[in-house]
Amino acid sequence: MKGGKIGLWEAVSMAVGTMIGASIFSILGVGAEICSSNLPIAFLLSAIFSLSVAYSYAHLGSRFVSNAGPIEFIVRGIGDGVIAGALSLLMWFSYVVSISLFAKAFAGYFLALVGLKISPLAMGVVEVLVVAFFTVLNFFGSRAVGRAEFWIVLVKLSILLFFVVVGIWSINPDYLKPLTDSGHVRDTFYAASVLFLSYMGFGLITNASENMENPEKNVPRAIYISIGIVSLVYISVAVVSLGNLGVEGLVRAKEYALAEAARPFLGELGFVLVSIGALFSTSSAINATLYGGANVAYVLAKKGYLPDTFERKVWFQEPEGLYITSILSLFFALFFDLGGISSIISFTFLILYVFVIASHYRLRAQAGGKSFLILLNFVVILAVFFTLIAYQWNQSRESFYASIIVTFLALLIEFIYRKTSGRRIKGRVASRETDSG
Repeated sequence: MKGGKIGLWEAVSMAVGTMIGASIFSILGVGAEICSSNLPIAFLLSAIFSLSVAYSYAHLGSRFVSNAGPIEFIVRGIGDGVIAGALSLLMWFSYVVSISLFAKAFAGYFLALVGLKISPLAMGVVEVLVVAFFTVLNFFGSRAVGRAEFWIVLVKLSILLFFVVVGIWSINPDYLKPLTDSGHVRDTFYAASVLFLSYMGFGLITNASENMENPEKNVPRAIYISIGIVSLVYISVAVVSLGNLGVEGLVRAKEYALAEAARPFLGELGFVLVSIGALFSTSSAINATLYGGANVAYVLAKKGYLPDTFERKVWFQEPEGLYITSILSLFFALFFDLGGISSIISFTFLILYVFVIASHYRLRAQAGGKSFLILLNFVVILAVFFTLIAYQWNQSRESFYASIIVTFLALLIEFIYRKTSGRRIKGRVASRETDSG
């Protein structure tokens, strides 16, 4: 790291920390519940789907360097309008709620590990402390965030590697037999559409591109490397967990599936070790997501997509958006049950991805990329989006309605705010075009 800038591997660690923190410790049992023993296949499919989005992020991120990330791409591709503004609101809100989810997960694992009774008061105290800690860490800028993230992710990946290397010798091959009937094939695509969303953390790389060394080369490298590492981890962990515990065991221990999967070959020590990994995972996710969310709020406010208060520099010369993001995250963590919100976040990101790929097609002459491949990726992600909708409609009707309502509210708020404030884009002072193409 030079001059306080984030290097390639620190950018990779931020993305990996967010992706693994968002899923593998919590969604493993959910995936098994949906597609049974086809879980490793579903993870492989979701990795392939994520590359469809990564292709556009890599090309656009190396050409248009901006901490606004996908919103910058969309504004350049489709122009300044209500849709772009609504997407910016939804994207920032997804960061807020994600931090809340991570804080809740951290608190639950921490209290269980130290043997304290899990109560609303105890959970609240831990949530406040962990979010406050990483907010303070952000006072020291991108350098401190990147350095802390590198070591956090290193410890977490070491634990998962140990889990895989030791557990691979005790798997039961019968637990891993794929199911090829039409119902399970359909369910595997359902699962892949849900598990695919656990890869969405790679977008944080573009949200930090202005703070990176040589972003023209390092943005695409970091995106592809992080997806490669995470997909290998997901598939390996899925094979070991399923092979040791079976579908019924994973579903029965859905909330702590990974820790429970360590018991057959590591006993209580394995449960403790994986729980420690969960603490590192959720803390790194808070760290990376808080940093990315504050960057998004600051840059979008400078460009006119969020109120000016988000870009005001206050304590420690940090943008007020950092504090607003932190406080709102704590508000949701302390006072709301966020179990049903996760699918709304997933829905939101898929909408964002569809518009990013569409923008890439319109900007392909500047950003590069093959037209046929961009169109193919667009079709793939659109199919994943409708697959998720079908899954919500069939399995979680409340999540379906909530997703529609949240999206409508974002559009309505953006429309009213533009009419009353006259808000328009202020210019691309926070981004730059590179000479590569």
